[in-house]
Amino acid sequence: MTTNYPIKFEPILKDKIWGGDKLKALFNKKSTRDDIGESWEISDVNGNVSVVTNGPLKGQNLQEILKAHKGDLVGQKVYENFGDNFPLLIKFIDAKEALSIQVHPDDVLAKERHNSFGKTEMWYVMQAEDHGDLIVGFNKDVSKESYVEHLENKQLLEIMNQEKVQKGACYFIPTGRIHAIGAGVLLAEIQQTSDITYRVYDWDRVDDQGNGRELHTEMALDAINYKAESKYTTDYDTVVNASSPMVDCEYFTTNMVAVDGELAIDNTAKDSFVIYMCVEGEARIHFGDNQFETVLKGETILIPASLKSYQIKSEVYSELLEAYIK
Repeated sequence: MTTNYPIKFEPILKDKIWGGDKLKALFNKKSTRDDIGESWEISDVNGNVSVVTNGPLKGQNLQEILKAHKGDLVGQKVYENFGDNFPLLIKFIDAKEALSIQVHPDDVLAKERHNSFGKTEMWYVMQAEDHGDLIVGFNKDVSKESYVEHLENKQLLEIMNQEKVQKGACYFIPTGRIHAIGAGVLLAEIQQTSDITYRVYDWDRVDDQGNGRELHTEMALDAINYKAESKYTTDYDTVVNASSPMVDCEYFTTNMVAVDGELAIDNTAKDSFVIYMCVEGEARIHFGDNQFETVLKGETILIPASLKSYQIKSEVYSELLEAYIK
């Protein structure tokens, strides 16, 4: 059975204490709840494995098609490195309320403690309300002792770097960088396949039973990078009908693909799958013998490594977040 076509998956929706209704209202995600915080678009996380919704592979899950098609699906080098594990987790996130302040461990710590990969990620802001902000890193270098003191005295925000954000902002979040998505922010997230999060502060929230969520205060201490950066945003230039570089790291490469009309893609030099998240407008991916798949705003599509050439066409200005592994 061929993998030689753009593959779509059923979103896996996650209700969250901080979630809202934008994923339903704006992206037509199917749920009866009004607290959907995350839509896992492509996932190989145990217990949350994406299922194909189109074409010859419809009904099979990501693990099944990866085991069957190996390098044809993900690229030979990617398969050599990751085997039957899909290396990226792709999400849309709607923060009606602020997420907890948190940090993710690196590969070494995650392997040692959880037999998991670490969690390097990036954010692309799709929409932000006037008050929408993010916490990314520290606003000055701090010591572990100073951090603990601020945490215990509920003064953590004094040393956090808070930034107002608007549509188009891009942030790279390497492991060790403390962070939180603020209220009123809707974003696309590309990350390593890992669900390991150390929550350090959750705004003293409680659930219906009066219970706070678990904190991982001690575990986070060895995971945090206490050094501040002079700048946390990732600058990029958007060129129409081209692929514009954004984030390039050992775990993934991401570009902004802006299309108004038609863009021919040749992936002969890539030994990787390619993922497109539609963050503006809508586009058609034309392949093979006059075949195409449509990707709407808030949808995600996977191009197998074996599909080397295709055209992206759009009748309205559209933006696709592109991700692959170098």
